[in-house]
Amino acid sequence: MARIVGVHGVGKQRLGGNTLLKDWEPALADGLERAGGPRPGPDGMRMAFYGDLFRPPGHTLGVGDPVFMPDDVEAGFEAELLLEWWAQCARTDPGVPPPGTTDTLARSPRAVQTALRVLQHSRFFADISLRALVFDLKQVRRYLTDDGLRAAARRRVEEAIGPDTRVVVAHSLGSVVAYEALCARPGHQVRALVTLGSPLGMRMVYDRLRPEPGGWPGTTAWTNIADEGDVVAAVKDLSLFFGAGVTGQGVTGQGVTGKVVHNGSHAHDATLYLTAKETGRAVAEGLV
Repeated sequence: MARIVGVHGVGKQRLGGNTLLKDWEPALADGLERAGGPRPGPDGMRMAFYGDLFRPPGHTLGVGDPVFMPDDVEAGFEAELLLEWWAQCARTDPGVPPPGTTDTLARSPRAVQTALRVLQHSRFFADISLRALVFDLKQVRRYLTDDGLRAAARRRVEEAIGPDTRVVVAHSLGSVVAYEALCARPGHQVRALVTLGSPLGMRMVYDRLRPEPGGWPGTTAWTNIADEGDVVAAVKDLSLFFGAGVTGQGVTGQGVTGKVVHNGSHAHDATLYLTAKETGRAVAEGLV
């Protein structure tokens, strides 16, 4: 089994584990090199892939995701998450106006339509199509509310973690899956969890975690890495929810240690997170 297991985020439903590894492995190797850490050997990394669980069955369009429109954003979780992203974009992007108080409180269809229009013109979401943005909302909602899908995704992570696995590196929604999988699997030999661009600090995510947060396993060092402009990682300091942790060779502790990196205009990009020295150092400490 691989010493490092990667867990991807949303929007990968048309890819696969081997495809993602082609990007993740060299990016992480760069991060490790910058940190002066060991280079992963052959078969040193494995991807816990769950994206196909969100892939729609074949249909007459042939390829691609359903053609979602603003009206397809469901009231409740999806609309709430969309408006949270809008508010976070307004804090980090001067070109994004803040949500209107009335629209935000009402959570109305008008607010959803306005949010989608504003976000598509923001720096963070500029490269994401409308249907992809709505599909991402639905993926997050489905993972947190669909018990069957949640169990299947967590099982993919649990099956990828073997007795030789020492580090789990998880991006975006994958950090939620990885967190839950590790909490539900006592006795694992993972020494380090490294989360990248994680939404775990968002109340609407945190309050739906299973099992409910009650302390982080003391044998696993947890490092959370976020870009200041990463809208998905709305709460950068996860120690506010999970407590402060300590890391280092031979040193572990409950809680999470936070690091801030600068990924430029693509703040949430997984490969840019992986090439960061801070990521390389956190992974290297788990491999020692």
